[in-house]
Amino acid sequence: MKAVAEARQIAAVSTENQSIAADTTFVLFFLSLDLGQRAGVGFDAVLSTLTLIIFVVLPYLLPYDGAKPNFGQWVAGRMAVVALGLVIGVMFGQAVGVFLPESFRFVPLTLLIIAGVISCYLRFYGLFRLRLAK
Repeated sequence: MKAVAEARQIAAVSTENQSIAADTTFVLFFLSLDLGQRAGVGFDAVLSTLTLIIFVVLPYLLPYDGAKPNFGQWVAGRMAVVALGLVIGVMFGQAVGVFLPESFRFVPLTLLIIAGVISCYLRFYGLFRLRLAK
């Protein structure tokens, strides 16, 4: 009976730490979607680009209990998410006002805010949850 309980505990820990920074990947995608939609130059574009670069690299440095993947491969995957978000954002920006109503212009930023709040909650929960002493 004790072995079954230990196996369940190990399975729970391994599924809990299965993905590194999956929640920030959604924030990264919606941020690149918003940046691609606006596709302009200016101070806000510079700040969005800096934030995008930070969200590509910073989640790798967050505390994580499992084994981290290779940094280069991890950043390449995140850059693929950024490229996909930028392409879809440019296409979305072209479609707003032509195929989509003008009010759809605010959808990427709304989804970015929701994803950011959920990601922040999950990160703080991971930092503050109680852990049993080993």
